[in-house]
Amino acid sequence: VWLCMYKLHRQTVFIASLISVVGVLIFFEGAVCEGDTRNQSMRTSPKGLIPHSVAFIRNWARRHQWTPSLTRNCNSFLPRSPLRQVGDPSLFGSRETLGLRGGTDKSKSSATMSTAASENPLLNCPVFPRFDEIKAEHVVPATKQLIADNEKSLATLEGELTAKEYKMDVTELINKLEALGDELGRSWGAVKHMEAVKDSEPLRKAVEEVQPELVKFNLQVSQSEPIYKAFKVVKDSPTYAGLSVAQKRIVDSNLLEAELAGIALEGEKKERFNAIQQELAALSTQFSNNVLDCTKAFSIRLTTKEEVAGLPESALGLAAQNAKSKGDEGATKEDGPWLITLDAPSYLPVMKHAKDRSLREKVYKAYNTRASEGSGSRPDGGKSFDNSQVINQILALKKEKAELLGKRHYADVSTAQKMATLEDAMDLMEKLRASSFAPAEKELADLQAFAKKSAFDAELQPWDVTFYAERQLEENYAFNEEDLRPYFALPRVLDGLFSLAKRLFDVDVVKAEIQVPLWDKEVQFWQINKAGKPVSYFYLDPYARPEEKRGGAWMDECAGRSRVMAVGSDPVRLPAAHMVCNQSPPVGDKPSLMTFQEVETVFHEFGHALQHMLTTQDEGLVAGIRGVEWDAVETPSQFMENWCYDKATMDKVAVHYETGEKMPAELFEKVKAAKNYRAATMMLRQLQFAVTDLTLHSSYDPTGSASVHDLYREVAKKYQVMQPLDYDRFLCGFSHIFAGGYAAGYYSYKWAEVLSADCFGAFEEAGLADDAKVQETGRRFRDTILAKGGGQAPKEVFEEFRGRGPSPEALLRHSGLVPAVV
Repeated sequence: VWLCMYKLHRQTVFIASLISVVGVLIFFEGAVCEGDTRNQSMRTSPKGLIPHSVAFIRNWARRHQWTPSLTRNCNSFLPRSPLRQVGDPSLFGSRETLGLRGGTDKSKSSATMSTAASENPLLNCPVFPRFDEIKAEHVVPATKQLIADNEKSLATLEGELTAKEYKMDVTELINKLEALGDELGRSWGAVKHMEAVKDSEPLRKAVEEVQPELVKFNLQVSQSEPIYKAFKVVKDSPTYAGLSVAQKRIVDSNLLEAELAGIALEGEKKERFNAIQQELAALSTQFSNNVLDCTKAFSIRLTTKEEVAGLPESALGLAAQNAKSKGDEGATKEDGPWLITLDAPSYLPVMKHAKDRSLREKVYKAYNTRASEGSGSRPDGGKSFDNSQVINQILALKKEKAELLGKRHYADVSTAQKMATLEDAMDLMEKLRASSFAPAEKELADLQAFAKKSAFDAELQPWDVTFYAERQLEENYAFNEEDLRPYFALPRVLDGLFSLAKRLFDVDVVKAEIQVPLWDKEVQFWQINKAGKPVSYFYLDPYARPEEKRGGAWMDECAGRSRVMAVGSDPVRLPAAHMVCNQSPPVGDKPSLMTFQEVETVFHEFGHALQHMLTTQDEGLVAGIRGVEWDAVETPSQFMENWCYDKATMDKVAVHYETGEKMPAELFEKVKAAKNYRAATMMLRQLQFAVTDLTLHSSYDPTGSASVHDLYREVAKKYQVMQPLDYDRFLCGFSHIFAGGYAAGYYSYKWAEVLSADCFGAFEEAGLADDAKVQETGRRFRDTILAKGGGQAPKEVFEEFRGRGPSPEALLRHSGLVPAVV
């Protein structure tokens, strides 16, 4: 169950209004992504991304609930591509003043500015940011300087448009908008990325200080009447019909986003709308920080072997390592002491394996009351961790915002830029519930009977379910998760994943030929080659660092493919990405030995990254994940998870780290058979989250007598077979919808899962054992789903790949909830 919250999306972020800034719709890693543990992407888990320029800022905001909202984050790039050769100092932050497209004309910058830029890594931000030099004290002066520069650039563009009576060639208009704010976007992206992976109190304070000014600037752009009128002229002119599909998408999305940003509001209504955006920005950050701080504040120090009975060796090693980091220098996995935390690699083993029921209950309660009135006060005596009131404030503001925009409710604001309407989403949730509820009731009854057979006579409680489910899985399938870890060492998993990319998409993933500044010694840097030439780059930050790194997993954009931002004779700027996970780190002399869920997470985030990195769309505002409707952006990520159950793929992934032997066929078949163990229960869990989210943002009254927790329990009556406890405060930690990009959009995971399962169905129909047909189908997937980005409606792209519209049959079949087609 915890999986449903582990993966996205992480990161609290940017400003509530950013989503409405000019530019295009975008994803997240989530990538985001946080969702189903394997889902968080874009994050993040979510399940995450960050572009450059005004579009960069707005898109990033959308991913992270800066309503004006997906992902489950990175981001800084000097506008150039392909990357220069090894040894070119500008790649790594040469101190010289560099000419940039967008933002300030550096040739006209003052000597003072040049001196400041040489000392501040956030000014003149290079292709690969100087992550190892970025400090909290750099944030405020750099951001204020860049905002001032961009305000001048915006005023210049608006003056030009007004003088021309808003008649500007559409290509010129789009190009100017893409370039506008490029340096600010890249610089701020680097800041937010560092906040996510190297969090500190000084960095938080710096972000909080300058964030209101960023919100203000982005509102200036999103509510720019000259820009809006210029796009309106294009839309209403005969030339619109002759635009490319991608250009039409850009025009239409900019008009819609301006309307959702309050372009039509005047006077007091516009002032109130803008104030709401500022308040939402601050509240979203507060929500996320409360969750992170509460998680960091909790730990349990165990000293006896009786207390840790049942915990596997890997969990004991991590717990001893945690204890060492807190001062117990002599801690060992054999004799302790052991420190348990609420981070995934520590929390999950306790819930699955700890024999001490009281320990499980204590840890379960702490996790499910995070950032609530039940989580205690801050150690420093500061503000409460409690997010309950923060949630009510967020919901009330979003309700008021929707009313100002003339919408029924905030769900209509959210879905205006998605494939589905509120009614479409609720209809799918109900169809999936109808297929899952009775099987889930049977799963719970079977588990209760199993527990009784195991000498547990009491009624199962939530902290018992995961423990006995793990025992039942071991008995039914004759293996446990710890049996799998030795076969999933991170280096081998990556080798197998990259081999799959070659098989399906005909690309080579290799260690990058250049060295770049990194934010942590464990971060890896890779490049993707096609026909021997680089087409993209990505960072991989795989391990949990509880003291400084947000939880979950996500993919973020560092730079998007772009014709406009190319330099010199280069035809395009190449894309680059971050992939961030929080898996078990190496312990002692052993490599990172992953759980199967962690393997799925890496596959998931790589799917997000592939859509970003293998795009062939040259219009930067809709390249890769940019401009992809939120409820379609999880398609490639969830599609990639299916390959974890493909024998040919696992033969290259699952190799014992000591013996070099492949996972035995018998064990793999057990893993495959266990895929749908308690699938109906997990389906309902995700539906519970989605329907609660949609209801909160459509019919819930935050000023009424019923609390959000009351609503959560009311939804559970229909969507859960085991009801939540009275003290359950899951919503207080539901960062996806209150500090991520999923407000009235969490259903997107299931919506996209229908698409992704149907896509994988094409490979099943071709024959997974027929390598030639698998390759042929893979190239077609690459050239449609991965290549077209946001430049074409996702429904059309899906139909081009599949030859028809999507069907939920494959998802239900893959979940074992309808008979498999023979």
